[in-house]
Parts: sequence; C-alpha cells; structure tokens
Amino acid sequence: MMSEDSWKNVYSYLSNSYGKNHFTIDKPFQQLLKYFRGAVPDLTPLGEFAGGELLEISDYIDKGAHPKHIMWSIDGQRVDEVWISPMQRLVLERLLKEYHVNAYPYKGGDWFQHFASIYLISDPGIACILTVTNQTAYTLYKYGDAYQRTLVDGMIGENDKILFGATWFTEVQGGSDLGANLVEAYKDGNTWKLNGITKYFASDAGLAHYALVTARPKGAPSGAKGLGLFLAPKLDSSGRRNFLIRRLKEKSATISVPTGEVEFHGSEAQPIGELNQGIYYTVETLTVSRIANAFGALGLARKAYLEAYYYAQKRKAFGKPLIEHPLVRRDLLDMEVYIEGTMALALKSVSEFQKSWMSTPPYNENYNYARLLTHIAKNMTADMSAYVTKMAMELHGGIGFLREFPIERLHREALITPIWEGPSNIQALDMLEALVKKKAHLTLIKDMENLVNQLKEDRDLGDLALRSINESLSGILGMQIQDAQYYAKDLLNTLGNAVATVLLLHAGESLGSSRLRTVGKLYATRFLEGKVYPIEDLRGGDVVFMIDEVEFANCP
Repeated sequence: MMSEDSWKNVYSYLSNSYGKNHFTIDKPFQQLLKYFRGAVPDLTPLGEFAGGELLEISDYIDKGAHPKHIMWSIDGQRVDEVWISPMQRLVLERLLKEYHVNAYPYKGGDWFQHFASIYLISDPGIACILTVTNQTAYTLYKYGDAYQRTLVDGMIGENDKILFGATWFTEVQGGSDLGANLVEAYKDGNTWKLNGITKYFASDAGLAHYALVTARPKGAPSGAKGLGLFLAPKLDSSGRRNFLIRRLKEKSATISVPTGEVEFHGSEAQPIGELNQGIYYTVETLTVSRIANAFGALGLARKAYLEAYYYAQKRKAFGKPLIEHPLVRRDLLDMEVYIEGTMALALKSVSEFQKSWMSTPPYNENYNYARLLTHIAKNMTADMSAYVTKMAMELHGGIGFLREFPIERLHREALITPIWEGPSNIQALDMLEALVKKKAHLTLIKDMENLVNQLKEDRDLGDLALRSINESLSGILGMQIQDAQYYAKDLLNTLGNAVATVLLLHAGESLGSSRLRTVGKLYATRFLEGKVYPIEDLRGGDVVFMIDEVEFANCP
C-alpha cells in the first residue's frame, strides 16, 4: 500500500521547486521588502503552502479540473452558477481565512502584505479571484453606503461566509475604451436597474456574489465621464437570479478563474458613491488590480526562474551541470537582474500607494504619483514575465514545451499579464495623461533627485538615470499630443529602467548590500545603457543568481 508521504510527493517528479518554501528561499524579495517596508513580514506559512499544495493544485486545475458553467438545475430552473473543483474551493477559503490575503490592508496589515501574498500565490486565475474580490471590497470600503460596507468582511475572509466580488467593466464593442460602454442604468420606482448584453470578459462570472458594474445612467452624457458605478448582487430582492451568464470563455490559460459573458435584463443594482464620480472610482479599482497584475507577473517569473535554477543544478550536458556552462549562467544572471529591477519598481508603486490610497477625487499629489508608477510597473513586469518564463522554458529544452511539466503552463500564464488591466498601449496613454494633466512627473523627478543625491557610491550611474529621466520627459512633453502618444511606450520603458536603476542602487547602499548594488549596476548596463554584461560580471554571477544563498546586511 502506498504511504501517505508517497502520494503527497508525486508532484516532486514534475517540479524542481516543489516542496520548497517559496518565501524563505527568495532572499532578494525579502531584501527589497526590507528596503521599502522597513521590516520583512512573516509570510513563511504562505511560502510553504505556495511551494507545496498550492503549486500542485494550480497545475492540476489547469490540466483537468476546469470550472464548469451550470446553466440549469435538475428542476429546470435557470441558475447560471459555476462549479469549481472542491480542492479549489478549499484553496480559496484557506487563502482568505488562514492566510488573510485580502484582509491585510483593512485589518491591521498593509498593502505590502497583500501584494506580497499575490506574488507568492502567482497562479493568475486564483490570484484574479482574490483580486477582483478585493477590488470590490476596496470600493465599498471607501465609497459604499452603510449597508454596502457591511459586505466587506465577507470579501476579506473575516466572516464565516465568504463573499466573492467581481469587476465587470469591459464590453465587446469597446474593450479598454470604457467610454464606449452601452450597459444602461435606469430608475424603476426607487430601484436602479441595468440593461445590456455586452459585458464580455467578466471574471468571476458564476462565482461572484456581488459585482461592480459600469453603466450609463439614462440621460447621462456619452463618454467615460458619463458612467456610474453600480453594485449588482447575484440574487435580486425576490431571491431570483439577477443576471444571466451566456457562456464561459475557452482560454489559453488562467483556467482557474471562470471568465464569462454577462447579460443584464432589468437587473437590480445599487449605485456606489456619487454617480458622476463613477469613472474615477473605476480607475481607482484598476490601480489596485494593475499593482496586483504586476505582482502576479513577478510571481510567475520567480516560479519559472526557480524551476530553471534548480533544473540547471541537476541536469548535465557535455559532461558537466548546466549551471557551469557560461551561456546558462549568463541566462540565469539576465533573468534575475530583470526580475529584481522590475520587482523594485512594483514595490515602489506599493510604497506610494500605501501612503495615498485613502485619497479621493480629485486626488492628492502622492496618489497621482502612485498611479504613474503603477502604469510603469504594470507594463514592465508583464514584459519581463513573458521574457523570463520563455527563457526558463528554453533552459529546459524540449521538456519545457511538454504540458506534463509546469514550466510550459507558467509561460502560458505569463502571456495574459501584458493584456489584463489594459495592454501596453493603454498603460502608455494613461501614463501620458498622468504626466500632462496631473503633472505627476514633477513628483517623480523630485523623488529620484533626492535618492540620487543620497548615493555615496555609484553616483555616476545615478546621474545617468536622472539625465535619462529629464531628457526623455522634456522631449515628449514638448511635442504635440499625437506625436507624444506615438513615443509614449518608449517613454514608459525609459522612465521604468531609470527608476529601477536608482531604486536598486539606493537600496543596496541603504541595506549595506554589495550584491544589490551589483544588481543595480548590471541592470543599468543591460537596460539603461543597452550594453552586454561584461564577462567579468558573469564570472561572479553566482552571487546574483544563487538567490537562495544570498547573504545581506540588516535583513532577517
């Protein structure tokens, strides 16, 4: 008879990172958390779960436990529920109640703990369910009425009954152009109702107890500023199904989150806050999910890196382990430098968001700065994740392309991160709006100048980053708007690479970490100057890419 330990360890034959604590082995992540947060939160229990059961369950759901749309009950009633695997239900319950993933910002924790948890989870589907639920809680917590705020505890795992949320903004005819929304809101006596059949990418369809829905109140002006934000419950006041699910999408990845098409036919809804502020509330929730997207992208890249890193230590080719081959070492070095640079960007966006998240329209300077950083971090982490997961797949050779091993799934999952929450063109245009209308670049320049002026070492690279920021901004902001839009993605990447360089160098000095300073210099070489890493850096590259053996000062 097979022992209990035997069946628990079957997945170790497929994954080289399985069974490891994905928090404790990730020393660079702890180091950067220390820099930005001042202390490293104890996420050891979640790290163990993320590197064990959760890793295995996520892979199993992708391969054979897909959510199913249950349209009709056995009694002939239209129910439009989604049936998910019992193990997925247990995972979600544990993440909400045992690991408090969504509760942190509202119950004595902070946004660092929340987004660090999304990083460790890193399965985009499961993380999406938690994120859209958190977005709903966030909006009700800030802008809801007395009743709506009572729903928050269920969405953050603080009640016996878990309530799932959703954010249904995208419509088939408009996509990221929310101003093209056609779903209409109207008053029927004292009740608001919704009509429209175009909510086309509705994550958590069939799971959500409540959904945030953008709709245009009857008679409101066209465009994004005419939208209101509404809360649509799954059941109407008579206890009947309040909206219909047309179907679930067939997707390349993100299998664990059911994504459907939703129809409203006189569906009951409650307005949130002030109707004429709907687009501002909506964009706020997108800031939350864009930061989550950044950490999901980082988490996927980290898991792919771990698979490649441990595989390279075991696999032999041409008479020696892969990790001893110069080109493999160069690939690992490149992947790690890219991960840590974009990780610094993402944590910086959290740092600024943590300071300003209770700001309300028209928003303060800190919030506009956080939003600017979020556009940059979201886009750059997504590009990084697609690249790093591809490289990790390549380092596995042919087996990296086989569905039976997890590395193939990690790359598939990473490909959604540039698309979710607005693709790169949208991030670039929204960033440009934050610069032109909100003058957020002035805060950016002041912040980066302050950090560079504190550098005692590597000041030349800090000055190079500042010049890059100032020259790129002055060039773009001096153009006509159409020309500025054409170059907006270039500006986004230039700002991101310069800011990442400054953050890594400053973090290295602040923490007394020569290794982190080295990462900063390598990042500047590769991404700011566009040069190849010197071979001297490759010879000592293990100091960078052996992330589970990193030693650094002032960090537990």
